[in-house]
Amino acid sequence: MGLVVTALSFLLKPSFRVIPDPGLDQPLSRSGETPKEIAVFAGGCFWGLEAMFEQVRGVETVLTGYSGGTAETANYPRVSGGGTDHAESIQITYDPSQVSYGELLKIFFAVGHDPTQVNRQGADVGRQYRSAIFATTPEQRAIAQAYLEQLKASGLFEKPIVTEINIFQAFYPAEDYHQDFVAHHPAHPYVLVHDIPKLQKFRQAFPDKLKS
Repeated sequence: MGLVVTALSFLLKPSFRVIPDPGLDQPLSRSGETPKEIAVFAGGCFWGLEAMFEQVRGVETVLTGYSGGTAETANYPRVSGGGTDHAESIQITYDPSQVSYGELLKIFFAVGHDPTQVNRQGADVGRQYRSAIFATTPEQRAIAQAYLEQLKASGLFEKPIVTEINIFQAFYPAEDYHQDFVAHHPAHPYVLVHDIPKLQKFRQAFPDKLKS
């Protein structure tokens, strides 16, 4: 992965949007004081989001999968066909003593995806590629709603933000071949065009959030 990124750095000049910190956030807890927490986001193809959040300090695991629909339709052939209410999603398990939910949201909005695109991300079109937050607790929902209003009022986005905030119901892990796809297939054409630039943007925008 590192060699691929280095080799492409002279061709790819990623830019990123500078956005404010959330005005409302959960304070960092003391180490071991609170259990690990779960965040679930959707913003286009889950490959790149998974690879990016795996590099965030305080994130312990990231799974690709499906959220928003039923267990019966939680499989790639059904979801990719667009006939379900699932979104390609990631489930993040994180340590709240190292990274806050608001910090994860900031990364998600700044470099994770384009929150102004309706039911799509670039060439990926369909409701399965929508921008969505699945809040797993009332506190997460409050933080996400406050941050969404803060970003809308900031005027930093040229188009309206269309991100949905949903109450989390269930997350269904994707098929094994989707897990850690970028790490296993760094030369895949889709990865080179879409995911490597996303990783570069994250590293440039959030050097202080990188795992050591």
